[in-house]
Amino acid sequence: MKPLGVRLLAIGCAAVVACFSERGSGPSLNTAAECRVPVTVIDSMHVIVAMRDFAFHPDSIAVPPGGTVTWVNCEDVGVEPHTTTSDTTGIWDSSDLSPGARFSHRFPAVGVFPYHCTPHRSIGMVGKVVVR
Repeated sequence: MKPLGVRLLAIGCAAVVACFSERGSGPSLNTAAECRVPVTVIDSMHVIVAMRDFAFHPDSIAVPPGGTVTWVNCEDVGVEPHTTTSDTTGIWDSSDLSPGARFSHRFPAVGVFPYHCTPHRSIGMVGKVVVR
């Protein structure tokens, strides 16, 4: 029997491969399982933020200059889409992301970048990227 740590590492690696595979941006059969694995930091330059239960998980993250954040809509199929939209117009604005879809943005400069989900901002679906 494998130690628990090895099993968790294998599950985490499978989630990373699934999130960054060449599959399309639409839903997959395992989206819910992939999104519930607690993998946030891929490496020092790549971070994943899950969108589920009408919130960003985690809602505040730090990345170095040049780092990339990828948001993945982890809601169940049938739930309305989300966006990731900078509070400052023109920095980034994803299109509607249906369950299973993802969007990435590279942050070239130091700063604090608050963002929101356009259709769900009023219910508190907000987050922040700190580039330092």
